[in-house]
Amino acid sequence: MTTRNITRFWEWGRKIICVGRNYADHAKELKNAVPTEPVLFLKPPSAYVKEGSPILVPHYSSNLHHEVELGIVIGKGGTAIPQTSAMEHVAGYALCLDMTARDVQDDCKSKGLPWTLAKAFNTSCPVSDFISKEKIPDPGNVNLWLKVNDKMRQNGHTSQMIFSIPYLISYISEIISLEEGDLILTGTPKGVSSVQEFDELQAGIEDILTMTFKVDRL
Repeated sequence: MTTRNITRFWEWGRKIICVGRNYADHAKELKNAVPTEPVLFLKPPSAYVKEGSPILVPHYSSNLHHEVELGIVIGKGGTAIPQTSAMEHVAGYALCLDMTARDVQDDCKSKGLPWTLAKAFNTSCPVSDFISKEKIPDPGNVNLWLKVNDKMRQNGHTSQMIFSIPYLISYISEIISLEEGDLILTGTPKGVSSVQEFDELQAGIEDILTMTFKVDRL
C-alpha cells in the first residue's frame, strides 16, 4: 500500500469539517447570536482548489463572500479525543478560505434549510500549501489577513476564537471520528464581504505564507 503524503492532504483527505461563528465579531456582523457551542457544517473534498486555479462563483449566486481561516490538518485519527492530547493529532496547518454564497445561505436560513448549496460547491475551499507544526508553534496566537484587489478586508487574530483548537478537535471527534488527512476550518474573523468576477484575493498568515486566487464565474 502506498504511503500517503500528508503535505498533499487535499488530494486524498476525505472530509472538511468547518466551524461557523467562532469569532464573536464575525457572528455579530452577520447579526447572528454568539454561539455557546460550536456550529459545524461540512464541505466535500471536491471543494478544494489550489493556487493557479480560479475560485468559481456558483451560477446560482450573486453575492459570494470571502472568509479567511486557519485550517487544522489531522495527522492521526481518533474518536472522542481528550483536549489534553488533541494537539498530538495535528499534523500541521493550512491557510484556507471558506467561500460562501451569502445570498443562498441567507435564503436557506430563512427557510430553516441546510447551508449545503451556500458552502459546499466546487472551489469553495481554497487552500495553501501545507504548513508544518514547527512554523506555527502556537496556532492560537497568529494573525490572519485577506486583501481584495490589494485592499485590506480582513485582519484578525486566532486569539479571538471563541473555541480553542484543542476544544474543537475534542468536540468534533465526539460526533464525527477524525481521520488522517481531514481538514478542520476554525472560523473567520470579522470583515467578510462580497467578491466579483475578475477580483484578486490575497491572503496570509503572519509572515509565514501568502496565497493568491482570482475569481471567475461558471
